[in-house]
Amino acid sequence: MIKSWAEVAPRLIAVAAGREPADCVIRGGKLVNVHSREVLDGWQVAIADGRFAYVGPDATHCIGERTEIIEAEGRYLIPGLCDAHMHIESGMLTPAEFARAVIPHGTTSMFTDPHEIANVLGLEGVRLMHDEAMMQPVNIFTQMPSCAPSAPGLETTGHEITPEDVAEAMTWPGIVGLGEMMNFPGVIHADPKMLAEIAATQAAGKTVGGHYASPDLGPAFHAYAAGGPADDHEGTCEADAVARVRQGMRSMMRLGSAWYDVESQITAVTEKGLDPRNFILCTDDSHSGTLVNDGHMNRVVRHAIACGADPLVALQMATINTATHFGLERELGSIAPGRRADVILTADLVTLPIERVIARGRTVAIGGRITVECPHLDWPDHARNTVHLGKVLAAADFEISAPDGANTVTAKVIGVIENQAPTKALTADLAVEGGIVQPDEGAGVAQIALVERHRGTGGVTNGFVSGFGYKGRMALASTVAHDSHHMIVVGTDRENMALAANRLGEVGGGITVFRDGREIALVELPIAGLMSEDRAETVALKADRMVEAMAECGCTLNNAYMQHSLLALVVIPELRISDLGLVDVTRFEITDLFEEA
Repeated sequence: MIKSWAEVAPRLIAVAAGREPADCVIRGGKLVNVHSREVLDGWQVAIADGRFAYVGPDATHCIGERTEIIEAEGRYLIPGLCDAHMHIESGMLTPAEFARAVIPHGTTSMFTDPHEIANVLGLEGVRLMHDEAMMQPVNIFTQMPSCAPSAPGLETTGHEITPEDVAEAMTWPGIVGLGEMMNFPGVIHADPKMLAEIAATQAAGKTVGGHYASPDLGPAFHAYAAGGPADDHEGTCEADAVARVRQGMRSMMRLGSAWYDVESQITAVTEKGLDPRNFILCTDDSHSGTLVNDGHMNRVVRHAIACGADPLVALQMATINTATHFGLERELGSIAPGRRADVILTADLVTLPIERVIARGRTVAIGGRITVECPHLDWPDHARNTVHLGKVLAAADFEISAPDGANTVTAKVIGVIENQAPTKALTADLAVEGGIVQPDEGAGVAQIALVERHRGTGGVTNGFVSGFGYKGRMALASTVAHDSHHMIVVGTDRENMALAANRLGEVGGGITVFRDGREIALVELPIAGLMSEDRAETVALKADRMVEAMAECGCTLNNAYMQHSLLALVVIPELRISDLGLVDVTRFEITDLFEEA
Protein backbone atom coordinates (compact mmCIF):
# COMPACT_ATOMS: atom_id res chain seq x y z
CA MET A 1 0.00 0.00 0.00
CA ILE A 2 1.28 3.43 -0.89
CA LYS A 3 1.30 6.02 1.88
CA SER A 4 -1.23 8.83 1.61
CA TRP A 5 -0.20 12.31 0.56
CA ALA A 6 -0.86 13.57 4.09
CA GLU A 7 1.56 11.01 5.51
CA VAL A 8 4.42 12.00 3.22
CA ALA A 9 3.69 15.67 2.48
CA PRO A 10 6.41 17.02 4.82
CA ARG A 11 9.07 14.98 3.04
CA LEU A 12 7.75 15.80 -0.44
CA ILE A 13 8.00 19.48 0.39
CA ALA A 14 11.48 19.06 1.86
CA VAL A 15 12.72 17.21 -1.22
CA ALA A 16 11.21 19.76 -3.61
CA ALA A 17 12.87 22.56 -1.63
CA GLY A 18 16.23 20.79 -1.58
CA ARG A 19 16.31 20.23 2.17
CA GLU A 20 16.21 16.43 1.86
CA PRO A 21 17.45 14.09 -0.88
CA ALA A 22 15.04 12.26 -3.17
CA ASP A 23 14.84 8.49 -3.40
CA CYS A 24 15.13 8.69 -7.19
CA VAL A 25 15.73 11.32 -9.87
CA ILE A 26 14.97 10.83 -13.56
CA ARG A 27 16.88 13.18 -15.84
CA GLY A 28 17.87 13.63 -19.46
CA GLY A 29 14.40 13.05 -20.88
CA LYS A 30 11.42 14.83 -22.40
CA LEU A 31 8.50 15.14 -20.00
CA VAL A 32 4.97 14.84 -21.39
CA ASN A 33 2.75 17.16 -19.38
CA VAL A 34 -0.85 16.00 -19.80
CA HIS A 35 -2.18 19.00 -17.87
CA SER A 36 -0.84 21.54 -20.38
CA ARG A 37 -0.56 19.13 -23.30
CA GLU A 38 3.07 19.92 -24.08
CA VAL A 39 6.44 18.19 -24.19
CA LEU A 40 9.03 19.77 -21.86
CA ASP A 41 12.50 18.89 -23.09
CA GLY A 42 15.05 18.38 -20.36
CA TRP A 43 12.65 18.53 -17.43
CA GLN A 44 13.58 16.33 -14.51
CA VAL A 45 11.64 14.41 -11.91
CA ALA A 46 12.40 13.72 -8.25
CA ILE A 47 10.58 10.94 -6.41
CA ALA A 48 10.19 10.38 -2.66
CA ASP A 49 8.11 7.83 -0.76
CA GLY A 50 6.47 6.61 -3.96
CA ARG A 51 5.27 10.05 -5.07
CA PHE A 52 6.53 12.85 -7.28
CA ALA A 53 8.16 15.55 -5.17
CA TYR A 54 9.73 17.84 -7.76
CA VAL A 55 8.90 18.17 -11.46
CA GLY A 56 10.86 20.89 -13.20
CA PRO A 57 13.84 21.96 -15.31
CA ASP A 58 16.59 20.95 -12.87
CA ALA A 59 16.39 18.46 -9.98
CA THR A 60 20.06 18.70 -9.02
CA HIS A 61 19.13 20.14 -5.63
CA CYS A 62 17.13 16.98 -4.88
CA ILE A 63 20.07 14.58 -5.32
CA GLY A 64 21.90 13.10 -2.35
CA GLU A 65 24.49 10.38 -1.88
CA ARG A 66 21.90 7.58 -1.90
CA THR A 67 19.58 8.97 -4.57
CA GLU A 68 19.06 6.58 -7.47
CA ILE A 69 19.70 8.31 -10.80
CA ILE A 70 17.82 7.09 -13.86
CA GLU A 71 19.20 8.48 -17.12
CA ALA A 72 16.36 8.79 -19.59
CA GLU A 73 18.79 9.36 -22.49
CA GLY A 74 16.37 11.41 -24.54
CA ARG A 75 13.35 9.21 -23.94
CA TYR A 76 9.90 10.58 -23.23
CA LEU A 77 8.51 10.44 -19.71
CA ILE A 78 4.78 9.75 -19.85
CA PRO A 79 2.33 9.00 -17.02
CA GLY A 80 1.51 5.38 -16.29
CA LEU A 81 -1.48 4.31 -18.38
CA CYS A 82 -4.98 3.88 -16.91
CA ASP A 83 -7.68 1.45 -18.03
CA ALA A 84 -10.95 3.20 -17.20
CA HIS A 85 -13.29 0.25 -17.57
CA MET A 86 -12.57 -3.46 -17.61
CA HIS A 87 -13.35 -6.79 -16.02
CA ILE A 88 -10.33 -8.72 -14.82
CA GLU A 89 -12.23 -11.99 -15.02
CA SER A 90 -12.54 -11.59 -18.80
CA GLY A 91 -8.79 -12.06 -19.03
CA MET A 92 -9.38 -15.47 -17.42
CA LEU A 93 -6.78 -14.44 -14.82
CA THR A 94 -6.82 -13.51 -11.15
CA PRO A 95 -6.03 -9.88 -10.24
CA ALA A 96 -2.45 -10.86 -9.40
CA GLU A 97 -1.83 -12.57 -12.71
CA PHE A 98 -3.66 -9.87 -14.65
CA ALA A 99 -1.40 -7.26 -13.02
CA ARG A 100 1.64 -9.34 -13.88
CA ALA A 101 0.52 -9.47 -17.51
CA VAL A 102 -0.20 -5.77 -18.01
CA ILE A 103 2.55 -4.09 -15.98
CA PRO A 104 5.18 -4.58 -18.73
CA HIS A 105 2.76 -2.88 -21.14
CA GLY A 106 2.77 0.28 -19.01
CA THR A 107 -0.61 -0.08 -17.31
CA THR A 108 -0.25 1.21 -13.75
CA SER A 109 -3.90 1.92 -12.90
CA MET A 110 -7.04 -0.11 -13.56
CA PHE A 111 -10.66 0.61 -12.75
CA THR A 112 -12.27 -2.79 -12.56
CA ASP A 113 -15.83 -3.99 -12.23
CA PRO A 114 -15.89 -7.59 -10.92
CA HIS A 115 -19.52 -8.17 -11.78
CA GLU A 116 -18.63 -11.50 -13.34
CA ILE A 117 -17.67 -13.04 -10.01
CA ALA A 118 -20.50 -11.14 -8.29
CA ASN A 119 -22.97 -13.17 -10.32
CA VAL A 120 -21.35 -16.39 -9.11
CA LEU A 121 -20.29 -15.64 -5.51
CA GLY A 122 -22.07 -12.40 -4.65
CA LEU A 123 -20.58 -9.80 -2.32
CA GLU A 124 -18.00 -12.28 -1.05
CA GLY A 125 -16.64 -12.70 -4.56
CA VAL A 126 -16.32 -8.94 -4.93
CA ARG A 127 -14.46 -8.78 -1.62
CA LEU A 128 -12.03 -11.48 -2.71
CA MET A 129 -11.27 -9.60 -5.94
CA HIS A 130 -10.97 -6.32 -4.03
CA ASP A 131 -8.58 -7.81 -1.48
CA GLU A 132 -6.24 -9.37 -4.05
CA ALA A 133 -6.32 -6.13 -6.07
CA MET A 134 -5.20 -4.16 -3.01
CA MET A 135 -2.15 -6.42 -2.66
CA GLN A 136 -0.66 -5.51 -6.05
CA PRO A 137 2.31 -3.19 -6.79
CA VAL A 138 0.12 -1.10 -9.14
CA ASN A 139 -3.22 0.65 -8.63
CA ILE A 140 -6.23 -1.63 -9.08
CA PHE A 141 -9.39 0.16 -8.03
CA THR A 142 -12.67 -1.70 -7.72
CA GLN A 143 -16.12 -0.55 -8.76
CA MET A 144 -18.86 -2.24 -6.78
CA PRO A 145 -21.02 -4.25 -9.22
CA SER A 146 -24.47 -2.77 -9.61
CA CYS A 147 -26.48 -5.32 -11.54
CA ALA A 148 -26.57 -8.94 -10.47
CA PRO A 149 -28.79 -9.97 -12.10
CA SER A 150 -28.25 -7.54 -14.95
CA ALA A 151 -31.92 -7.76 -15.93
CA PRO A 152 -34.18 -8.97 -13.10
CA GLY A 153 -36.84 -11.37 -14.28
CA LEU A 154 -34.91 -12.33 -17.40
CA GLU A 155 -32.14 -14.43 -15.83
CA THR A 156 -31.20 -16.16 -12.57
CA THR A 157 -27.77 -15.56 -11.08
CA GLY A 158 -25.84 -17.48 -8.46
CA HIS A 159 -26.18 -14.50 -6.10
CA GLU A 160 -27.87 -11.12 -6.18
CA ILE A 161 -26.41 -7.72 -5.33
CA THR A 162 -28.57 -5.46 -3.13
CA PRO A 163 -28.47 -1.75 -2.28
CA GLU A 164 -27.30 -2.81 1.19
CA ASP A 165 -24.36 -4.63 -0.42
CA VAL A 166 -23.52 -1.48 -2.38
CA ALA A 167 -23.66 0.71 0.73
CA GLU A 168 -21.36 -1.69 2.58
CA ALA A 169 -18.84 -1.85 -0.24
CA MET A 170 -18.63 1.94 -0.40
CA THR A 171 -16.80 1.78 2.95
CA TRP A 172 -14.02 -0.49 1.62
CA PRO A 173 -10.68 1.24 0.91
CA GLY A 174 -10.31 0.13 -2.71
CA ILE A 175 -13.86 0.87 -3.88
CA VAL A 176 -13.91 3.86 -6.22
CA GLY A 177 -17.52 3.81 -7.40
CA LEU A 178 -20.45 1.82 -8.72
CA GLY A 179 -19.92 -0.55 -11.63
CA GLU A 180 -21.67 -0.15 -14.94
CA MET A 181 -25.41 0.31 -14.52
CA MET A 182 -26.46 -2.28 -17.09
CA ASN A 183 -30.10 -2.34 -16.09
CA PHE A 184 -30.77 0.80 -18.09
CA PRO A 185 -34.51 0.06 -18.39
CA GLY A 186 -34.59 -0.02 -14.59
CA VAL A 187 -33.00 3.42 -14.40
CA ILE A 188 -35.25 4.81 -17.12
CA HIS A 189 -38.32 3.60 -15.21
CA ALA A 190 -36.95 4.78 -11.84
CA ASP A 191 -36.67 1.31 -10.33
CA PRO A 192 -36.26 1.89 -6.55
CA LYS A 193 -33.49 -0.71 -6.22
CA MET A 194 -31.37 0.80 -8.98
CA LEU A 195 -31.87 4.33 -7.70
CA ALA A 196 -30.99 3.21 -4.16
CA GLU A 197 -27.67 1.83 -5.41
CA ILE A 198 -26.93 5.05 -7.29
CA ALA A 199 -27.90 7.15 -4.27
CA ALA A 200 -25.63 5.13 -1.96
CA THR A 201 -22.73 5.69 -4.35
CA GLN A 202 -23.33 9.40 -4.71
CA ALA A 203 -23.73 9.77 -0.95
CA ALA A 204 -20.25 8.28 -0.62
CA GLY A 205 -18.95 10.86 -3.10
CA LYS A 206 -18.02 8.21 -5.66
CA THR A 207 -18.56 7.70 -9.38
CA VAL A 208 -21.51 5.90 -10.97
CA GLY A 209 -20.59 3.85 -14.03
CA GLY A 210 -22.93 3.75 -17.00
CA HIS A 211 -23.97 1.20 -19.60
CA TYR A 212 -26.59 2.37 -22.08
CA ALA A 213 -26.71 -0.37 -24.70
CA SER A 214 -29.37 1.06 -26.97
CA PRO A 215 -29.20 3.07 -30.21
CA ASP A 216 -32.20 5.15 -29.06
CA LEU A 217 -30.89 8.65 -28.27
CA GLY A 218 -34.34 10.08 -27.63
CA PRO A 219 -36.21 10.54 -24.33
CA ALA A 220 -35.12 7.12 -23.02
CA PHE A 221 -31.46 8.11 -23.26
CA HIS A 222 -32.14 11.46 -21.61
CA ALA A 223 -33.99 9.69 -18.81
CA TYR A 224 -31.01 7.41 -18.30
CA ALA A 225 -28.64 10.39 -18.13
CA ALA A 226 -30.92 11.99 -15.53
CA GLY A 227 -30.61 8.82 -13.47
CA GLY A 228 -27.02 9.58 -12.53
CA PRO A 229 -24.53 7.49 -14.57
CA ALA A 230 -21.40 9.56 -15.11
CA ASP A 231 -19.94 7.71 -18.09
CA ASP A 232 -20.77 5.20 -20.78
CA HIS A 233 -18.72 2.74 -22.83
CA GLU A 234 -21.46 1.22 -25.00
CA GLY A 235 -21.26 3.76 -27.80
CA THR A 236 -20.48 2.41 -31.26
CA CYS A 237 -20.66 5.52 -33.48
CA GLU A 238 -19.83 9.21 -33.46
CA ALA A 239 -23.42 10.20 -32.61
CA ASP A 240 -23.25 8.06 -29.46
CA ALA A 241 -20.07 9.74 -28.28
CA VAL A 242 -21.42 13.22 -28.98
CA ALA A 243 -24.72 12.51 -27.22
CA ARG A 244 -22.98 11.33 -24.06
CA VAL A 245 -20.64 14.27 -23.61
CA ARG A 246 -23.43 16.72 -24.36
CA GLN A 247 -25.28 15.24 -21.37
CA GLY A 248 -22.30 15.77 -19.07
CA MET A 249 -21.17 12.14 -19.25
CA ARG A 250 -17.70 10.93 -20.18
CA SER A 251 -17.58 8.95 -23.39
CA MET A 252 -15.48 5.84 -22.85
CA MET A 253 -14.21 4.45 -26.14
CA ARG A 254 -13.11 0.84 -26.03
CA LEU A 255 -10.66 -1.32 -27.88
CA GLY A 256 -10.75 -4.79 -26.41
CA SER A 257 -10.08 -8.21 -27.82
CA ALA A 258 -13.36 -8.16 -29.74
CA TRP A 259 -14.79 -4.62 -29.48
CA TYR A 260 -13.44 -2.03 -31.92
CA ASP A 261 -15.32 1.12 -30.99
CA VAL A 262 -12.56 3.76 -30.97
CA GLU A 263 -12.28 4.41 -34.69
CA SER A 264 -16.00 4.99 -35.15
CA GLN A 265 -16.26 7.44 -32.24
CA ILE A 266 -12.99 9.33 -32.02
CA THR A 267 -14.04 11.49 -34.97
CA ALA A 268 -16.12 13.41 -32.42
CA VAL A 269 -12.73 14.82 -31.35
CA THR A 270 -10.60 14.60 -34.48
CA GLU A 271 -13.21 15.93 -36.94
CA LYS A 272 -16.00 17.60 -34.94
CA GLY A 273 -13.54 19.21 -32.54
CA LEU A 274 -15.29 18.36 -29.26
CA ASP A 275 -13.31 18.89 -26.06
CA PRO A 276 -11.05 15.82 -25.74
CA ARG A 277 -10.94 16.01 -21.94
CA ASN A 278 -14.41 14.43 -21.89
CA PHE A 279 -13.26 11.33 -23.75
CA ILE A 280 -11.59 8.32 -22.14
CA LEU A 281 -9.96 5.17 -23.50
CA CYS A 282 -10.57 1.70 -22.07
CA THR A 283 -10.41 -1.98 -23.03
CA ASP A 284 -13.62 -3.71 -21.81
CA ASP A 285 -12.13 -6.40 -22.22
CA SER A 286 -8.90 -8.14 -23.12
CA HIS A 287 -8.40 -11.87 -22.91
CA SER A 288 -5.05 -13.38 -22.00
CA GLY A 289 -3.97 -13.95 -25.59
CA THR A 290 -4.37 -10.27 -26.41
CA LEU A 291 -2.44 -9.27 -23.28
CA VAL A 292 0.47 -11.56 -24.03
CA ASN A 293 0.66 -11.06 -27.79
CA ASP A 294 -0.61 -7.53 -28.46
CA GLY A 295 -0.60 -5.43 -25.28
CA HIS A 296 -3.08 -3.63 -23.09
CA MET A 297 -3.66 0.13 -22.80
CA ASN A 298 -0.53 0.78 -24.86
CA ARG A 299 -2.32 -1.04 -27.67
CA VAL A 300 -5.38 1.18 -27.23
CA VAL A 301 -3.34 4.40 -27.26
CA ARG A 302 -1.47 3.33 -30.39
CA HIS A 303 -4.79 2.52 -32.05
CA ALA A 304 -6.29 5.90 -31.14
CA ILE A 305 -3.25 7.62 -32.68
CA ALA A 306 -3.58 5.48 -35.80
CA CYS A 307 -7.22 6.63 -35.98
CA GLY A 308 -6.11 10.26 -36.18
CA ALA A 309 -5.76 11.39 -32.56
CA ASP A 310 -2.89 13.67 -31.66
CA PRO A 311 -0.47 11.56 -29.54
CA LEU A 312 -0.72 13.96 -26.60
CA VAL A 313 -4.51 13.91 -26.77
CA ALA A 314 -4.53 10.11 -26.91
CA LEU A 315 -2.28 10.03 -23.84
CA GLN A 316 -4.63 12.39 -22.01
CA MET A 317 -7.48 10.01 -22.78
CA ALA A 318 -5.56 7.16 -21.12
CA THR A 319 -4.19 9.05 -18.12
CA ILE A 320 -5.41 12.37 -16.68
CA ASN A 321 -8.90 12.16 -18.18
CA THR A 322 -9.45 8.85 -16.41
CA ALA A 323 -8.02 10.03 -13.10
CA THR A 324 -10.12 13.20 -13.18
CA HIS A 325 -13.28 11.27 -13.94
CA PHE A 326 -12.89 9.11 -10.85
CA GLY A 327 -11.97 12.05 -8.61
CA LEU A 328 -8.32 11.03 -8.45
CA GLU A 329 -6.65 13.86 -10.39
CA ARG A 330 -4.58 14.77 -7.33
CA GLU A 331 -3.57 11.14 -6.87
CA LEU A 332 -2.57 9.80 -10.29
CA GLY A 333 -2.78 10.25 -14.05
CA SER A 334 0.00 12.80 -14.50
CA ILE A 335 3.62 13.52 -13.71
CA ALA A 336 3.08 16.29 -11.20
CA PRO A 337 4.00 16.96 -7.55
CA GLY A 338 2.14 14.90 -4.96
CA ARG A 339 0.86 12.28 -7.38
CA ARG A 340 1.78 8.62 -7.24
CA ALA A 341 5.06 8.19 -9.11
CA ASP A 342 3.74 6.15 -12.02
CA VAL A 343 5.83 6.88 -15.10
CA ILE A 344 6.86 5.19 -18.36
CA LEU A 345 10.02 5.75 -20.36
CA THR A 346 9.47 5.42 -24.11
CA ALA A 347 11.49 6.35 -27.17
CA ASP A 348 8.51 7.30 -29.34
CA LEU A 349 5.06 8.74 -28.70
CA VAL A 350 3.45 7.12 -31.73
CA THR A 351 4.71 3.53 -31.69
CA LEU A 352 4.95 3.72 -27.88
CA PRO A 353 7.57 1.10 -27.01
CA ILE A 354 7.33 0.50 -23.26
CA GLU A 355 10.97 0.47 -22.22
CA ARG A 356 10.76 1.07 -18.48
CA VAL A 357 7.77 1.18 -16.13
CA ILE A 358 7.89 2.80 -12.71
CA ALA A 359 4.94 2.42 -10.34
CA ARG A 360 4.74 4.20 -7.00
CA GLY A 361 8.37 5.19 -7.43
CA ARG A 362 9.62 1.65 -7.99
CA THR A 363 10.79 0.13 -11.26
CA VAL A 364 8.33 -2.69 -12.00
CA ALA A 365 9.26 -3.60 -15.58
CA ILE A 366 12.19 -3.14 -17.96
CA GLY A 367 12.21 -4.03 -21.64
CA GLY A 368 8.92 -5.91 -21.46
CA ARG A 369 9.90 -8.01 -18.44
CA ILE A 370 8.32 -7.61 -15.02
CA THR A 371 10.75 -7.03 -12.14
CA VAL A 372 8.43 -7.33 -9.13
CA GLU A 373 6.21 -9.94 -7.53
CA CYS A 374 2.41 -9.81 -7.71
CA PRO A 375 1.08 -11.41 -4.51
CA HIS A 376 -1.72 -13.99 -4.63
CA LEU A 377 -4.71 -14.31 -2.34
CA ASP A 378 -5.45 -17.70 -0.79
CA TRP A 379 -8.73 -18.39 -2.58
CA PRO A 380 -11.14 -20.53 -0.49
CA ASP A 381 -12.27 -23.97 -1.63
CA HIS A 382 -15.88 -22.95 -2.17
CA ALA A 383 -14.71 -20.36 -4.71
CA ARG A 384 -13.22 -23.27 -6.66
CA ASN A 385 -16.33 -25.47 -6.60
CA THR A 386 -18.99 -23.53 -8.43
CA VAL A 387 -20.09 -25.75 -11.34
CA HIS A 388 -23.17 -27.71 -10.25
CA LEU A 389 -24.98 -29.42 -13.11
CA GLY A 390 -27.28 -31.56 -10.97
CA LYS A 391 -26.99 -34.53 -13.30
CA VAL A 392 -24.97 -36.05 -16.11
CA LEU A 393 -26.26 -34.40 -19.26
CA ALA A 394 -27.22 -36.44 -22.33
CA ALA A 395 -27.81 -35.62 -25.98
CA ALA A 396 -31.56 -35.66 -25.29
CA ASP A 397 -31.16 -32.62 -23.02
CA PHE A 398 -30.22 -30.62 -26.11
CA GLU A 399 -33.14 -31.73 -28.28
CA ILE A 400 -35.55 -29.04 -29.47
CA SER A 401 -39.02 -30.45 -30.02
CA ALA A 402 -41.04 -29.11 -32.93
CA PRO A 403 -44.71 -28.19 -32.65
CA ASP A 404 -46.92 -31.24 -33.19
CA GLY A 405 -47.05 -32.35 -36.80
CA ALA A 406 -44.59 -29.78 -38.12
CA ASN A 407 -42.20 -30.76 -40.93
CA THR A 408 -40.41 -27.43 -40.86
CA VAL A 409 -40.37 -24.50 -38.42
CA THR A 410 -39.41 -20.85 -38.60
CA ALA A 411 -37.10 -20.35 -35.65
CA LYS A 412 -35.74 -17.18 -34.11
CA VAL A 413 -31.96 -17.16 -34.37
CA ILE A 414 -29.33 -15.15 -32.48
CA GLY A 415 -27.18 -13.52 -35.16
CA VAL A 416 -23.58 -12.82 -34.13
CA ILE A 417 -22.01 -9.59 -35.45
CA GLU A 418 -18.24 -9.68 -35.86
CA ASN A 419 -16.29 -7.28 -33.58
CA GLN A 420 -19.42 -5.94 -31.91
CA ALA A 421 -21.28 -6.75 -28.72
CA PRO A 422 -24.86 -6.44 -30.12
CA THR A 423 -26.50 -9.36 -31.93
CA LYS A 424 -29.19 -9.46 -34.60
CA ALA A 425 -32.61 -11.05 -34.16
CA LEU A 426 -32.81 -13.30 -37.22
CA THR A 427 -35.09 -16.11 -38.38
CA ALA A 428 -34.41 -19.34 -40.23
CA ASP A 429 -36.56 -22.09 -41.73
CA LEU A 430 -35.32 -25.33 -40.18
CA ALA A 431 -36.07 -28.96 -40.92
CA VAL A 432 -37.75 -31.34 -38.45
CA GLU A 433 -36.66 -34.98 -38.16
CA GLY A 434 -38.47 -37.37 -35.82
CA GLY A 435 -40.16 -34.43 -34.15
CA ILE A 436 -36.80 -32.73 -33.38
CA VAL A 437 -35.75 -29.42 -34.99
CA GLN A 438 -32.37 -29.68 -36.73
CA PRO A 439 -29.60 -27.09 -37.08
CA ASP A 440 -28.68 -26.11 -40.65
CA GLU A 441 -24.96 -26.26 -41.37
CA GLY A 442 -25.43 -25.01 -44.91
CA ALA A 443 -27.15 -21.86 -43.65
CA GLY A 444 -24.65 -21.46 -40.81
CA VAL A 445 -27.25 -22.12 -38.10
CA ALA A 446 -25.96 -24.03 -35.06
CA GLN A 447 -27.60 -24.88 -31.77
CA ILE A 448 -27.06 -22.94 -28.57
CA ALA A 449 -27.86 -24.04 -25.04
CA LEU A 450 -27.77 -22.30 -21.69
CA VAL A 451 -27.02 -24.88 -18.98
CA GLU A 452 -27.87 -23.88 -15.40
CA ARG A 453 -24.76 -24.34 -13.24
CA HIS A 454 -25.24 -22.44 -9.98
CA ARG A 455 -27.90 -24.47 -8.17
CA GLY A 456 -27.71 -27.83 -9.92
CA THR A 457 -31.24 -27.73 -11.30
CA GLY A 458 -30.32 -29.70 -14.41
CA GLY A 459 -32.06 -27.05 -16.49
CA VAL A 460 -31.15 -26.55 -20.14
CA THR A 461 -32.54 -23.78 -22.38
CA ASN A 462 -32.11 -24.50 -26.08
CA GLY A 463 -32.11 -22.24 -29.12
CA PHE A 464 -30.27 -21.40 -32.34
CA VAL A 465 -27.37 -19.14 -33.28
CA SER A 466 -25.71 -18.14 -36.54
CA GLY A 467 -22.50 -16.45 -37.58
CA PHE A 468 -19.81 -18.79 -36.26
CA GLY A 469 -19.62 -20.91 -39.41
CA TYR A 470 -19.11 -24.22 -37.63
CA LYS A 471 -18.88 -27.38 -39.75
CA GLY A 472 -19.02 -31.08 -38.90
CA ARG A 473 -19.81 -32.60 -35.51
CA MET A 474 -18.60 -30.22 -32.81
CA ALA A 475 -19.41 -28.27 -29.68
CA LEU A 476 -17.87 -25.48 -27.60
CA ALA A 477 -18.86 -25.04 -23.95
CA SER A 478 -17.90 -22.23 -21.57
CA THR A 479 -18.73 -21.34 -17.96
CA VAL A 480 -17.78 -17.77 -18.83
CA ALA A 481 -21.22 -16.58 -19.89
CA HIS A 482 -21.75 -12.90 -19.28
CA ASP A 483 -23.34 -11.91 -17.02
CA SER A 484 -25.15 -14.69 -15.21
CA HIS A 485 -22.25 -17.07 -15.89
CA HIS A 486 -24.18 -20.24 -16.27
CA MET A 487 -22.78 -22.40 -19.10
CA ILE A 488 -23.10 -21.61 -22.79
CA VAL A 489 -22.83 -24.52 -25.20
CA VAL A 490 -22.80 -23.92 -28.96
CA GLY A 491 -22.63 -26.86 -31.32
CA THR A 492 -23.74 -28.66 -34.43
CA ASP A 493 -24.16 -32.04 -32.74
CA ARG A 494 -26.07 -32.84 -29.56
CA GLU A 495 -23.79 -35.70 -28.47
CA ASN A 496 -20.77 -33.41 -28.58
CA MET A 497 -22.71 -30.71 -26.73
CA ALA A 498 -23.41 -33.14 -23.89
CA LEU A 499 -19.77 -34.27 -23.79
CA ALA A 500 -18.53 -30.67 -23.62
CA ALA A 501 -20.95 -29.67 -20.87
CA ASN A 502 -20.14 -32.68 -18.72
CA ARG A 503 -16.42 -32.10 -19.17
CA LEU A 504 -16.68 -28.64 -17.64
CA GLY A 505 -18.59 -30.12 -14.75
CA GLU A 506 -15.64 -32.48 -14.18
CA VAL A 507 -12.91 -29.80 -14.22
CA GLY A 508 -14.83 -27.16 -12.28
CA GLY A 509 -15.30 -24.71 -15.12
CA GLY A 510 -13.54 -23.26 -18.11
CA ILE A 511 -13.79 -23.65 -21.87
CA THR A 512 -13.67 -26.82 -23.92
CA VAL A 513 -13.99 -27.70 -27.59
CA PHE A 514 -15.14 -31.16 -28.73
CA ARG A 515 -15.01 -32.47 -32.28
CA ASP A 516 -16.20 -35.89 -33.40
CA GLY A 517 -16.56 -37.02 -29.80
CA ARG A 518 -13.02 -36.01 -28.77
CA GLU A 519 -11.80 -33.04 -26.74
CA ILE A 520 -9.42 -30.94 -28.83
CA ALA A 521 -8.94 -27.93 -26.54
CA LEU A 522 -9.40 -27.13 -22.85
CA VAL A 523 -8.84 -24.02 -20.75
CA GLU A 524 -9.37 -24.82 -17.07
CA LEU A 525 -10.85 -21.94 -15.04
CA PRO A 526 -11.37 -23.39 -11.57
CA ILE A 527 -11.90 -20.14 -9.66
CA ALA A 528 -15.63 -19.37 -9.91
CA GLY A 529 -15.56 -21.05 -13.32
CA LEU A 530 -14.06 -17.77 -14.55
CA MET A 531 -10.36 -17.54 -13.71
CA SER A 532 -7.12 -19.45 -13.59
CA GLU A 533 -4.24 -18.85 -11.20
CA ASP A 534 -1.78 -19.88 -13.91
CA ARG A 535 0.51 -17.34 -15.51
CA ALA A 536 -0.93 -15.31 -18.36
CA GLU A 537 1.47 -16.97 -20.78
CA THR A 538 0.18 -20.42 -19.83
CA VAL A 539 -3.46 -19.41 -20.07
CA ALA A 540 -2.76 -17.62 -23.36
CA LEU A 541 -1.27 -20.77 -24.87
CA LYS A 542 -4.35 -22.76 -23.88
CA ALA A 543 -6.61 -19.97 -25.15
CA ASP A 544 -4.68 -19.84 -28.42
CA ARG A 545 -5.23 -23.57 -28.80
CA MET A 546 -8.92 -23.02 -28.12
CA VAL A 547 -9.07 -20.41 -30.88
CA GLU A 548 -7.25 -22.80 -33.24
CA ALA A 549 -9.76 -25.52 -32.36
CA MET A 550 -12.65 -23.20 -33.17
CA ALA A 551 -11.05 -22.49 -36.55
CA GLU A 552 -10.61 -26.21 -37.15
CA CYS A 553 -14.36 -26.49 -36.61
CA GLY A 554 -14.97 -23.92 -39.36
CA CYS A 555 -15.12 -20.64 -37.42
CA THR A 556 -13.63 -17.60 -39.18
CA LEU A 557 -14.77 -14.77 -36.86
CA ASN A 558 -12.24 -12.47 -35.22
CA ASN A 559 -12.08 -13.26 -31.50
CA ALA A 560 -15.11 -15.51 -31.81
CA TYR A 561 -14.80 -16.74 -28.24
CA MET A 562 -15.57 -13.26 -26.91
CA GLN A 563 -18.72 -13.33 -29.03
CA HIS A 564 -19.59 -16.76 -27.62
CA SER A 565 -19.20 -15.59 -24.03
CA LEU A 566 -21.66 -12.71 -24.51
CA LEU A 567 -24.55 -14.70 -25.93
CA ALA A 568 -26.31 -14.73 -22.55
CA LEU A 569 -25.83 -11.00 -21.89
CA VAL A 570 -29.49 -10.04 -21.67
CA VAL A 571 -28.94 -6.27 -21.55
CA ILE A 572 -27.44 -5.83 -25.03
CA PRO A 573 -29.77 -6.04 -28.05
CA GLU A 574 -31.20 -7.71 -29.90
CA LEU A 575 -31.59 -11.40 -29.05
CA ARG A 576 -29.97 -13.43 -26.23
CA ILE A 577 -30.47 -16.62 -24.25
CA SER A 578 -30.84 -17.16 -20.50
CA ASP A 579 -31.80 -19.90 -18.09
CA LEU A 580 -35.38 -18.60 -18.37
CA GLY A 581 -35.63 -18.70 -22.15
CA LEU A 582 -34.91 -16.74 -25.30
CA VAL A 583 -34.75 -13.01 -24.52
CA ASP A 584 -35.88 -10.20 -26.83
CA VAL A 585 -33.64 -7.41 -25.56
CA THR A 586 -35.37 -4.76 -27.69
CA ARG A 587 -38.48 -5.34 -25.54
CA PHE A 588 -36.85 -6.85 -22.43
CA GLU A 589 -39.10 -9.87 -22.41
CA ILE A 590 -38.94 -13.63 -22.84
CA THR A 591 -39.94 -14.60 -26.36
CA ASP A 592 -40.97 -17.83 -28.08
CA LEU A 593 -38.34 -19.75 -30.02
CA PHE A 594 -40.63 -20.31 -32.99
CA GLU A 595 -42.48 -17.81 -35.13
CA GLU A 596 -46.21 -18.40 -35.27
CA ALA A 597 -47.27 -20.35 -38.35
